[in-house]
Amino acid sequence: MASGFFAVLDDITALMDDVAVTAKVASRKTAGILGDDLAVNAEKATGFLASRELPVLWAITKGSFINKVIIVPIALLLSSFLPAAITIILVLGGFYLAYEGVEKIIEFFFHKAKPAHAVVAENTLDDQAAEKAKVRSAITTDFILSVEIVIIALGTVTDRDLAIRTLTVSAVAILATVGVYGIVALIVRMDDAGYKLIKKSNDKGFLATLGHLLVKALPLIIKVLAVAGTIALVLVSGGIFAHNIDYLHHFAPGIPATIKEFILGLAAGLLAVGVTGFGKKIFGLYK
Repeated sequence: MASGFFAVLDDITALMDDVAVTAKVASRKTAGILGDDLAVNAEKATGFLASRELPVLWAITKGSFINKVIIVPIALLLSSFLPAAITIILVLGGFYLAYEGVEKIIEFFFHKAKPAHAVVAENTLDDQAAEKAKVRSAITTDFILSVEIVIIALGTVTDRDLAIRTLTVSAVAILATVGVYGIVALIVRMDDAGYKLIKKSNDKGFLATLGHLLVKALPLIIKVLAVAGTIALVLVSGGIFAHNIDYLHHFAPGIPATIKEFILGLAAGLLAVGVTGFGKKIFGLYK
């Protein structure tokens, strides 16, 4: 009886060792998309009142966990029984990300900014609705990025048995959510940490200097993340097309991969924005 128990423990230990190795490889493979995921979600998790930042971030984090709970079993099933469906899902998700990124670019260059008093009035009148809409948008974008992360992780263990595939992909999914949103939480609370350092040091010495630096750096970091998040959306979408559509994968081999992916994402986004705008006009005529 005891020998059987220890044999089971040995099997579990061996399995965990295998999972640790495969998860490490999968995490390395997904590092690029995780960086883009961080930029996109940090940008989406900012712009709220200080008192609402952590509740909003927690709502997005819960949504991200739910996304992973939905995606992981479906991805495992599809990879076993209908692998072609994964490519279709990725490409459709690529168009969504491209649409989001290009829409932001168009808005920045061609739409006039609203006067400050109009923005304040809108925020005051519809704060709760705007917050819910932004949370929904963040969770939807997270869903597409999570699909990409899970598929890449799954691709590193396709030759392993079901137990290792399941545990590896689940481990990467959990690490991705905790890691990304943990860092985002640190970013959005930089100014609070800065104010506490200033108060603690009575605005004197090294701690006060560090506190002022954190407070002043936050707006700059948010602006950088807004730009980086938009570029990441276009690049990730272009990468999806380049890696999952054979013709595009071999198209223009002389162009650097990053430039080609940006061009593909931009073209897909323009197409998606055009089709969406046309659809709104057509359906608008019949309202």
